[in-house]
Amino acid sequence: MESEDEHLLAEAEKIAVALGRMFPGLCEIVLHDLRDPAHAIRAIENNISGRAPGDPATELGLARIADPHYPDVVQNYPNRFPDGRPAKSTSIGIRNSAGDYIAALCLNLDVSVLSPVALALANLVATGTEHGDEPLETLRDRRVRELRRAVEALAARRGGTPRSLGRDAKRDLVRQVHQDGWFDSRDAAQTIADLLGVSRATVYNYTK
Repeated sequence: MESEDEHLLAEAEKIAVALGRMFPGLCEIVLHDLRDPAHAIRAIENNISGRAPGDPATELGLARIADPHYPDVVQNYPNRFPDGRPAKSTSIGIRNSAGDYIAALCLNLDVSVLSPVALALANLVATGTEHGDEPLETLRDRRVRELRRAVEALAARRGGTPRSLGRDAKRDLVRQVHQDGWFDSRDAAQTIADLLGVSRATVYNYTK
């Protein structure tokens, strides 16, 4: 069992190193050997907390040692580094084949680095609320919107939606739209083709 536990810890240490190199300066990765709580830290990558290998287990690590039913994964819980910076942490318990916790892999993300970025992005995409939920304008050709409504109305008169119409009904609809002068609109043929589910060439063929 001792050799198996050591093998699992060695494998977990490789994961800790790889994760640390994936997120340099951003996420602290700590591997705890729960078999020795007084000297639990076996490896630490991107050291933000100031701890070192051989330091003791945290309260969460002690709780996992004391309770075999402790959750295997504690995900995204709020935490704080010794200098006060906020962190988001995840602790992953590692069991041996006997079901005993022997290690924990912990990730501590420094959210103080990301928070200003998140705030800036939130402010960037935010829209004013003084005008209510309805948009003041639609950023596309008004003529296209009117054409869409006209096609949908003509299809409804024929008992369906633009795409559900048969070939003859679609041809008649295109000819009607053409007669009504809608083909003077920019990109009208492509808009009609998209609505009917046919090619632009087919739309032009229907007008002949």
